[in-house]
Amino acid sequence: MAKLAFLGLGVMGFPMAGHLAARGHAVTVYNRTPARAAAWVARHGGTSAATPAEAAQGAEIVLACVGNDDDLSAVCLGPEGAFAGMGAGALFVDHTTVSAKVTRALAALAGAAGNGFVDAPVSGGQAGAENGQLSIMCGGTEADFARAEPVLAAYAKVCRRMGDSGAGQLAKMCNQIAIAGVVQGLAEALHFAEKAGLSIPELVEVIGAGAAGSWQMANRHKAMSDNSFDFGFAVNWMRKDLGICLAAANETGASLPLTALVDQFYKDVQKMGGGRWDTSSLIARLRAMG
Repeated sequence: MAKLAFLGLGVMGFPMAGHLAARGHAVTVYNRTPARAAAWVARHGGTSAATPAEAAQGAEIVLACVGNDDDLSAVCLGPEGAFAGMGAGALFVDHTTVSAKVTRALAALAGAAGNGFVDAPVSGGQAGAENGQLSIMCGGTEADFARAEPVLAAYAKVCRRMGDSGAGQLAKMCNQIAIAGVVQGLAEALHFAEKAGLSIPELVEVIGAGAAGSWQMANRHKAMSDNSFDFGFAVNWMRKDLGICLAAANETGASLPLTALVDQFYKDVQKMGGGRWDTSSLIARLRAMG
């Protein structure tokens, strides 16, 4: 069993760190809101720390799951950042969805200090984190991935090294690009069904068993049908991720016309007050249009 630190106890990080503790690892947690860390310790044991640097002291592997590029840099850098507390030879594993650019910059800093770095963004949502059934896309050296993989098995359904530093983030961008188009297509199909007077449950049963079936259809059709968008990945976070995708596309020369369009549709949802709604709320935009 390893001595670990986990930074960030949001809807994903809280259960992920819990799975590590359940596996018998010695886990020290840090969260920007200390009460959240105290609640985690009360449920799972372990200890909490006042700063990322304090949490990282003596840890073999430091894991993070925070919000965005700036949040990740904040928990890594500076006198209170994790890098300041990590001993030589430690490994940093980042589950945050961030740009490949910041990933590579932080990996270089970690390497200069004699530490490893693996970018390991996840897919599967809150339910996947709670059930220990996440898909984890990793970037980094083969040696660093080999160290991380047995620990990540605590909450992984599948865990793969996609290439060198930043490759995990690039794979996560592909994931978000694919999701954006599928959710919009599902929203349009169900909106059309409503206008045509079809039964949504019966429709999903029959087309879900055919070529139109998808994870999004199986897990999000009810939220769309009920006009209840309080479960899953928030629109604000999806727009953050799609912004990363579109910026990377500009750098690589990739063409993402559908992704750019759906990003604007999510912007419309934000204007409707739906920034905290989950991503299936694209159908609310269609209903608002009549």
